[in-house]
Amino acid sequence: MKKPATIQDVARAARVSTATVSRALSRPERVSDATRKAVEDAVRDTGFRLNRAAQNLRMQRAGAVLAMVHNIGKPFNSEILAGLAEGFHGTDYALLLTDTEDNPLVDDALANYFRDGRIDGAISLDGSLSRDALDQCKARGVDKRIVFLCEWVEGENFPAIVVDNANGARLAVQHLHALGHRRIAYVEGPPCNVLTLSRKRGLEEECSRFGLKPPIIFPGDFSIQSGREAARSLLCTDPRPSAVFCSSDTAAIGMITGLRESGLSVPQDVSVIGFDDIEMAAFYYPALTTIRQERRLLGRRAAELLVARLGGNEAKGEVIPVTLVERGTTGPVPT
Repeated sequence: MKKPATIQDVARAARVSTATVSRALSRPERVSDATRKAVEDAVRDTGFRLNRAAQNLRMQRAGAVLAMVHNIGKPFNSEILAGLAEGFHGTDYALLLTDTEDNPLVDDALANYFRDGRIDGAISLDGSLSRDALDQCKARGVDKRIVFLCEWVEGENFPAIVVDNANGARLAVQHLHALGHRRIAYVEGPPCNVLTLSRKRGLEEECSRFGLKPPIIFPGDFSIQSGREAARSLLCTDPRPSAVFCSSDTAAIGMITGLRESGLSVPQDVSVIGFDDIEMAAFYYPALTTIRQERRLLGRRAAELLVARLGGNEAKGEVIPVTLVERGTTGPVPT
């Protein structure tokens, strides 16, 4: 059996020292392009495989990052996670996942991962992390290695990759107003959630700008069931709103289901707009009018931001625009 190639074999093939090989593999920006290419060619020719675990131990790093996701199975998260995987591909970081939903230890989990040396950085998709959990990270000096994605914690200064949620709601009102709707309802997400509040603010501001009455608010939690329950409440409202803006596509699908169960048609009787543009939005019937956020792009940008910050770059967060996707669940106000 052929012996595995060693770093000495690579050094001989590249005609450089073993220290230069190590530097080229761990910190390629610190060697010339010619040296880096020579080492890469030698690695390929010799079949050398770098022992990442040993390298990470020497460099006192874990070689892994953590994504904290609230309900990994939620349809919204699939493209986000795909974007994260794309962003970390080709880097020295493995991507770990943990689900924060119904996890009583979530507030300690983040600090514990850092304390135990299991991760170098983290991306949180959960804006409900407590200030105590974040204070623990600050006390350990790891707060610069945390990025928020989609959600954030009000009053904290962590870098975040988010969309313009308030403007998404404004686009929804503009679209409905252009169709003649003057009485609009809103199906909320969880009451203290930053996405719920941002979208509600944009909705109320745009309704006010058009001189419309404040939107009728129905409680929800982004789920299909909450949208379905909101449909029952809407039917008891007099006068009934002619259009509904839902805080998520899943809530919008629940709303449409509830309206149909009550004998109403969408959009002939009530227009419905969602938020997210998840995969099923385009294939539902009628296809869902919604506010699109580029979820794969969001995940990729968050990964790139964290990698940059782990490399010592003081990169900042980003607000990514949203767009209105007009499909079959919105139409002119009923006459």
